[in-house]
Amino acid sequence: MNYKRSLSGIKPTGNIHLGNYLGAVQGFVNLQAQKEIKNFYFIADYHALNSTPDPKNLRRLTLDMFKSLIALGLDPDISTIFIQSDVPEHTELCWLLTGLTPVGLMERSHAYKDIISHEKNPNMGLLSYPILQAADILMYDPHFVPVGADQKQHIEITRDLAEKFNRIYGDTFVVPEPMIQESVAIIPGTDGTKMSKSKNNIIEIFGSEKEIKKQVMSITTDSTPLEEPKEFETCAIYNIYKFLATPSELQEMQDNYKNGNYGYGHAKIRLYEKILEYFADARRTLQDLDNNEDEVSALIKKGAHKAREYAHPKINQVRKAMGLGELNA
Repeated sequence: MNYKRSLSGIKPTGNIHLGNYLGAVQGFVNLQAQKEIKNFYFIADYHALNSTPDPKNLRRLTLDMFKSLIALGLDPDISTIFIQSDVPEHTELCWLLTGLTPVGLMERSHAYKDIISHEKNPNMGLLSYPILQAADILMYDPHFVPVGADQKQHIEITRDLAEKFNRIYGDTFVVPEPMIQESVAIIPGTDGTKMSKSKNNIIEIFGSEKEIKKQVMSITTDSTPLEEPKEFETCAIYNIYKFLATPSELQEMQDNYKNGNYGYGHAKIRLYEKILEYFADARRTLQDLDNNEDEVSALIKKGAHKAREYAHPKINQVRKAMGLGELNA
């Protein structure tokens, strides 16, 4: 079989939330079901270093993210799931690509422009973030990269670097295509804007029931009285619920909004219940993983080994093309 390859990563900067799942992880799981695709998913702990996190907290968040991805349906026997820093070839390829990267290209990055708009002293990691991201991607020659619409420019930078390398040193890298799921591009947070850890407007998946209920009940709504009909299309509660509910459940909520005598509090309670119902199996699986450190450690080692089976030959191919000696395992 002629396989296609897919790769994506997620930064361990906080607990996984509904926006992460609906905007990314759910798509990863769906891709995994396509037998003609080999999937690579990694926890981007190198990238998290740009914000100088506390070392113990970074390690905890990295392990939690690894376990969360498995609990949510990624299968280590089907996909290659690994921690970025367990594959040192990523940072070497980043350096090798740095020499091909114009400074102006990095300065024109939308993400970097956004950072310097509120960061007085951005570090070099923030500036060169797209180069490491390009190395993460090109290491495994993926044909496509599932990303959010806000990451499309970074994939374009990756494509530019791959094409430039191939022109100078010969055909070495697959030039990847972005895979953007427009239908779930924006998941509303509790304030109605895009759900994001940085905005503190998230709804967690694996928090305590009390924490999840508090987050759901904090969703911003308008002041329409209980007895009056309400607009479901513009309501953040409904626009989260629609990604989790069955068609009949969704129709029922629509009817409740239209008919009146149905408050936003009722809708929030229904959303809270649906979250616990939808993720019940995942929450149990995560609890099992939390109680079995040896199993988690073995899965991490397995993922690193599978990733390096691709990464080590690739870095030697790149080194040879550039006139460098071969790297021993």
